[in-house]
Formats: sequence, C-alpha cells, structure tokens
Amino acid sequence: MEKKYDLEERLVRFAGESIKFCNSLGDSFAENHLRYQLIRSSTGACLNYGEAQGAESKRDFVHKNGIV
Repeated sequence: MEKKYDLEERLVRFAGESIKFCNSLGDSFAENHLRYQLIRSSTGACLNYGEAQGAESKRDFVHKNGIV
C-alpha cells in the first residue's frame, strides 16, 4: 500500500530533492544562477506553508497559503 504524504511532508521532500539536484549541476554562471534561484524558491514554499500552519484564523490561513 502506498503511503500518502501530507502537503508539508511533500514540500519538505521537494525541497530536499531540489537541493540534491542543484548539487549535481556544474559551475557555470548560468548553472549557479539557476541553482540559487531553485533552492530559494523550493525551500521558501516549504517555510511559507509551515508559517501558514500557525495562522490565527481561517481567513489568515487562506491568505498565507495564497503566498505559497
């Protein structure tokens, strides 16, 4: 039976896999630029979702998830 992951777990796994992929890239200017952009965006989604979990109301939760 396949395990179902909640969204937070999936975002953490995505961030980790993105970092692993970025470590496999070369060292050209373009690769470095894309590497840092991908790391920031993939880890940012995970952190923003975690912040939304601490929302004070349903409306606040919806707003914070809109950022993600």
